[in-house]
Amino acid sequence: MSLELRSPLDKEVGSLSGEEHLRAVLEWHFGEQTGSPFWLRKAAGLGFDPRTDITTLADLRHFPDVSEELRKVPVDDLFPAGCAGRPFGVYESGGTLGTPKRIVESSSRTRALDWVSSVLTDHGFPMGSHWLHIGPTGPHIVGRSMRTLAEARGGVCFTIDFDPRWVKRLIADGRRDEADAYVQHVLDQAELIVETQRVGVLFITPPVLEALCARPELHDRLKGQLRGLIWSGTSISPTTLRLVEEEFFPDTAVVGLYGNSLMGIAPQLPHGSYDGYRCVFRTHQPQAMVEVIDPDNGLRVPVGERGRVLVHLLSQDMFLPNVAERDSVIRVGTPEGALGDDIAEIRPYSPAGSTIIEGVY
Repeated sequence: MSLELRSPLDKEVGSLSGEEHLRAVLEWHFGEQTGSPFWLRKAAGLGFDPRTDITTLADLRHFPDVSEELRKVPVDDLFPAGCAGRPFGVYESGGTLGTPKRIVESSSRTRALDWVSSVLTDHGFPMGSHWLHIGPTGPHIVGRSMRTLAEARGGVCFTIDFDPRWVKRLIADGRRDEADAYVQHVLDQAELIVETQRVGVLFITPPVLEALCARPELHDRLKGQLRGLIWSGTSISPTTLRLVEEEFFPDTAVVGLYGNSLMGIAPQLPHGSYDGYRCVFRTHQPQAMVEVIDPDNGLRVPVGERGRVLVHLLSQDMFLPNVAERDSVIRVGTPEGALGDDIAEIRPYSPAGSTIIEGVY
């Protein structure tokens, strides 16, 4: 079987609609010759046939949320048989709600990054610039994604040592002073790069960005050379974002990225895409789709209302439906021809009895 993954935003002849993509992904992951051991074993106990009974995005609710199993499942069980012979990578979540979850990926995220790059171009991001990634790398996929984007856009990507899990542990243990000292350690590393290298694009998390802006020499040096700034990893207040865009980096294209290891990257759309919203994010549909749901009844909330993020990963590399994420968002709308929602005003969602520590990523 040949499965060609396309975004419904792609206007090329032969691209898959959202429904066609969904059917192709289900056929792939539940076909005896192409599916993974993980899903083929689960198929018998589902109580329905995914290849015939699941036809809409809403039908994916029939699947259990199996993301908890990704903390312990052997990665060999996750590889689709139809992808045999392809190189795969293994990446982990940040572990905000427990031990990290693992995903496998071959080529689907790279295809999505081609689209992300086009969105950055729409924002006025430069070509041919070197990037500085002040964020996690391995085992987190975001580091590889930023390196891929930098290289695709004609630059190289400088990286630093960055361990978000250690900061979360420090904060959880009440050692806030040590967490703050770690942020300064991260910026010390960044300063060594910026002092000697011409950096045109910066990836950074909001807490570290705030600390960077409080370092006058480092901020002034970057302010004079940055043409693109990406913030991602934790939420940012509207007040802080306005300061970043209008005062700290007024001549720089500032773009937010929403996402995680499970769903991939949802870039901010260009300003003006939706009236009344400063930052609106869109996933790479139909490969990754978000529904905004009422956490009490599981139903999709009306446009303009706040709800919890429900993610469906529908790639050739991995199928992961019905994952309730740790974020609360406003459902802004559903693009024409798409199945999933555009979202805005992201903040942590805290299930009953849980404590969310965002840390520095």
